[in-house]
This record gives sequence, structure tokens and C-alpha cells, in this order.
Amino acid sequence: MGTMAEAEDSDLAALAAAGDDAAFRLLAGRYQGLMYGVCRRIACNDQDALDALQEALVLMWQRIGTFEGRSAMSTWLYRIAANAAIDEVRRRARRAVQADVSALDREAAPDDVAGQAALRSTVDWALGQLPPHYRAAVVLRESYELSYLQIADILEVPIDTVKSRISRGRQALAGLLMPSFLDGA
Repeated sequence: MGTMAEAEDSDLAALAAAGDDAAFRLLAGRYQGLMYGVCRRIACNDQDALDALQEALVLMWQRIGTFEGRSAMSTWLYRIAANAAIDEVRRRARRAVQADVSALDREAAPDDVAGQAALRSTVDWALGQLPPHYRAAVVLRESYELSYLQIADILEVPIDTVKSRISRGRQALAGLLMPSFLDGA
């Protein structure tokens, strides 16, 4: 197998399932950035994303023995991270969403850092308004460019459900974001 750092994901998963902490840490290290990115885009804020990531890593540790290698490790971990983030959003659903949509009074120029930050904040706010199941589908499609089939596998829903969630999520985002852009026109 060579060094542990060169080991295949499936080999590391088997070692981790047998209780090898070093193998698990290496595997988690390979995918922690990807998992955080999924959690961040679904949770729409850093603290919730970190909480969801922590939960996802705990679940990864608890379930590593169930990884059968039928899908890529990344697909399996997308599912764990997305579900942990959706659960975190649901737990915090009663928290008031604080965003100032009026901060975006014009479309930002590429070199306008403040404008880009305002745009990003507005998009994050709009994503935060979507129901978690729409948000997860839209994020996996738009931010990670996954296919409908991959998203269906990750979310464990039929492909037509994925298409419907993405369509409805995009429509809701357009409804939320268009007034912001029209006000600045």
C-alpha cells in the first residue's frame, strides 16, 4: 500500500473502520474542506457551518464502517455534510435572519470588493430563506456543479425530485434577488 498518505480512500476507510485513528484523521483531512464548503453554502453562516461540519465528522467516524465503496468517498461525504447542514438549519430555524438587503444598491464591479461582499451577503441571505431541502439541491448543483444523478444519490431522493427542488429553489431565489437588483437599476 505504500505510505498511509498515498493510500486509497477505500483502504483508509477500511483501516478507520477497524479503529485506526490515524487513517481516519488522514481521510477526514482530505475531505474536510469539501465538507465545510457544503455545510457553509447550506447553512449560510460560518458558525452554523462549523457546527454542521463537526456533526458531519462525528457521523463520518460513527458510520465509516458502512462505507461500501459503491460510490466515491466524496459522494458519500457530500451526503453526510449536506444532511448535517440541513439538520443544523432546522435546529436553528427559529433564529431571526439578519440581513440588510438594501446594502446591495447596484451590481458590483469585478474589482469592487465591497460590492462583491454585499452581493455575496445578499445571495447567502436569499439562500437562507429557502427551505433546507431546496437549498441543499441548489447548492450542490450551482456551487459544486454536481449532476442531477449525483445530487439524487447524495440526497437519497428520485432524480425528478431533485429537478423539482432545483427549479423551485431557483424560482424562489429569483423572486428574492430580483427586487434587490431592480432597486439599483
